Amino acid sequence: MIQNYSTAKGRLSSFGSNLFIGLLFFFLLTGITVALPASIDFDLVKERVVKEYLISEVDKEEIQQLLTSQNPDGTWPGINYQDVSRTGFEHYFHTGNMVTLAKAYQHPNSTFRGSPKVKQAISNALDHWVQNDYFCDNWWYNQIGTPNNLVAVMLLLGDELPEELVQATQPIIGRAHLNASGARPSGDRIKIAGILAKNLLFLGEKEKFETVLKVIEGEIKFSTGSRGLQRDFSFHHRVDRVNNTSSYGLGYADAFVEWLVYTAATQYSFSRDKVEILVDYYLDGISKNLAFGKYLEAGAKNRSIARPGALHGLDAKTPKKLLQATDYRKGDLEEIVKIREEGIHKVSLSYGKYFWQTEFFTYQRPGFFTSVRMYSIRNDNMEVPYNSEGLMNHHRGDGTNHLSITGKEYLDIFPVMDFQKIPGATILQKEKLPDPDQIQKSGYTDFVGAVTDDLYGSVAFDFISPHDPLKARKSWFFFDKEYVCLGAGIYAKGKQEVFTTLNQLLLKGEVYAQVGHQMKILKSGKHGLKNPDWIYHDRVGYFMLAPQDVELSFGEVTGNWTSINRQTRAPQEDVTKEVFSLWVNHGNNVRQESYAYMILPNASLEETKAYRIDDQIEILANTPELQAVRHKQLLQVQANFYQAGKLDLGDGLELTMDGPGLVLLHLDGQNIVKMAVSDPSRKLDKMHLQLNSKLNLQGTQHRVAWDAEHWISKVTVQLPEGEFAGSSVILGD
Repeated sequence: MIQNYSTAKGRLSSFGSNLFIGLLFFFLLTGITVALPASIDFDLVKERVVKEYLISEVDKEEIQQLLTSQNPDGTWPGINYQDVSRTGFEHYFHTGNMVTLAKAYQHPNSTFRGSPKVKQAISNALDHWVQNDYFCDNWWYNQIGTPNNLVAVMLLLGDELPEELVQATQPIIGRAHLNASGARPSGDRIKIAGILAKNLLFLGEKEKFETVLKVIEGEIKFSTGSRGLQRDFSFHHRVDRVNNTSSYGLGYADAFVEWLVYTAATQYSFSRDKVEILVDYYLDGISKNLAFGKYLEAGAKNRSIARPGALHGLDAKTPKKLLQATDYRKGDLEEIVKIREEGIHKVSLSYGKYFWQTEFFTYQRPGFFTSVRMYSIRNDNMEVPYNSEGLMNHHRGDGTNHLSITGKEYLDIFPVMDFQKIPGATILQKEKLPDPDQIQKSGYTDFVGAVTDDLYGSVAFDFISPHDPLKARKSWFFFDKEYVCLGAGIYAKGKQEVFTTLNQLLLKGEVYAQVGHQMKILKSGKHGLKNPDWIYHDRVGYFMLAPQDVELSFGEVTGNWTSINRQTRAPQEDVTKEVFSLWVNHGNNVRQESYAYMILPNASLEETKAYRIDDQIEILANTPELQAVRHKQLLQVQANFYQAGKLDLGDGLELTMDGPGLVLLHLDGQNIVKMAVSDPSRKLDKMHLQLNSKLNLQGTQHRVAWDAEHWISKVTVQLPEGEFAGSSVILGD
């Protein structure tokens, strides 16, 4: 039954509320345990929700413009009220305007506080909405977007609006309910539950509110193999297992943190184990999908790259809220806050993180961040271009390798990007990309994965294109100052050329090339370089590790957001940006082609000129069967075996594998001091390898049989199974 909203029924007086808050903090500080009436906790949560709406200051000019431009029927000019399609529905601006006005009406510092004119404008706008009940072809607006805005209006001044208007609004808000089609176990379920909980606060429904909060808390759980949070702390919004960690997964975390703070120190508080899962997810999932823990990263994004500003930096609001609610991993949270508030030059993060449930690898050093995105028979390559966004994303999962030093290298490059030159990818060059409905594909291979000891790592991709007659074996090997990219067994049919792109990003500064003993500054345009030593641009050196001709182009490129985004709100005007592209042209009818290059990030021109490859990097193998690299200074070997084989590690050491797998070795002369292994295929329960060195490595997941007569250690490693299959086993300290 709809209550009388013109009364303050069930609410504490201002005096009583302030007295309660003072007593609450007294009890918390003294450790006294008291049983508080449910109504007090309920009203406190409601007060916190309303207070959150009023954090930001009111823009006086914006409010004045909304008041003067509003039509007599409550509408605003410039909004297309006829188009309710998936690519349209500008009506969202209408409900957003109502929220903006409601905040101005209630904000304590607003010159419009309590303004009858503002209240009338809100009433007119709301009346127009309920008379028309606009319904979008995209369910999200009906079940989340519109109810979320309308419930904000109700909480801010619903008690002051005409009762019949409030009653007419309830069925529209009520589309956010737990049995709604969009309330699937994922980011949207927790958002819908949050809207419902806010509406129950407005209605005064205490028992129902408590039930919904339990649903919200229950959504913080591992759902490996289905929608939701995965065991590797990635996030899957749908059953296609595409990486949604920094899109839907970000909203999932923010929605939970919102209620974590609202309910703190009340009977509705969430359990500590749920809070710890959330913190782990925020730090080891979300933050490690971001460049420097701050910038939304191109490799982790899907169709949203078609929206201006998609790769913006995040603020510190959410980690600060977590610090208010818990002391769990306090230092890690404080570092993320510091990075976001003081800048990435303060970063001290270093890690190698493989999301084996999502087939996404991220690598952070104080001076750079990079990622590799892949797919397999287990995961699809890319999100469907829902609502006509991301219309050229066909190859953005094909072993793509983005690199960030500032976090802004790819910011809004997408309307001018050549989507057949994606950084890191090997792509058959077509006259045009297939239709957007052909973007999402399943992979054809299972040997897709990485090995990491949490600090270093290598990545292997047995790549067969689902779009073209093309295949390749691709590997990446990551170290402190540089990383190596190898490709072998590249095969393609037909007359179309095959490119492997080293990078395509926004042009910044001069472009240099060293060919033979001559270094030169290149002019804008297209260049073909015969066997260059290195190319340098924007604090990155690109070194060719084997004789290889390359092509590059840089200069102005003109494009349009509408080529990748058909939403009516997408910018319509042409965009011109300066772009740098560098690639290897493997030719056509490719048979057993290869490539080998190294990237030196965050280096000056002088550091690039002085870098001596032979002192650091040795390619031990680059064949379709085995790709391996030795770093001489780090005393480290990373090897990706696509089948059983033997590898000469140098210094008289040999590694023999009896099957496929990835191995990372830390060496000390002829001694192995640390090792990590993984099985990308996820077919094995044990891995068997041999080393002609006596091993004494700590750990419980392996055993070593020492053959003194042949001077061989026979190692058997117990591999992770179930939801941990594909993750790494670390042997040694």
